[in-house]
Amino acid sequence: MTIQQTTEQQTKIEEDHKTIEELLHNYFNGLYEGDIEKLRNIFHDDAWLKGNNFRKSRDEWLEAVANRPIPKKEGMNYAFKVLSLDIEGDQAMAKVDVPLLAAHFIDFLGLLKEDGKWKIVNKMYTTV
Repeated sequence: MTIQQTTEQQTKIEEDHKTIEELLHNYFNGLYEGDIEKLRNIFHDDAWLKGNNFRKSRDEWLEAVANRPIPKKEGMNYAFKVLSLDIEGDQAMAKVDVPLLAAHFIDFLGLLKEDGKWKIVNKMYTTV
């Protein structure tokens, strides 16, 4: 492997990290603002959301988001955080802290890069 290949690989990793960080920021903003279109754009069409005894498709979940109170309008503090982000090639796993309305969640977001775009393909979460 040449130094140029190593530099190109490092640049790709840095670009992917930045892109995913922006996607996670959009995730947090979508949740906070109740913006289902912003959320729809970052989730893959066939994404599933899973918790203990809970399974919803992306569209079922978006409908629930559209029908719940909007955290920003409720005066909730914006306190979302990325706890970890691991990227391996064209897949990634993010662990995020999501205090939301009357609950506090830890989400594990599985992401894939397909056709040059990162999307959330799976969301698992639990309350803490």
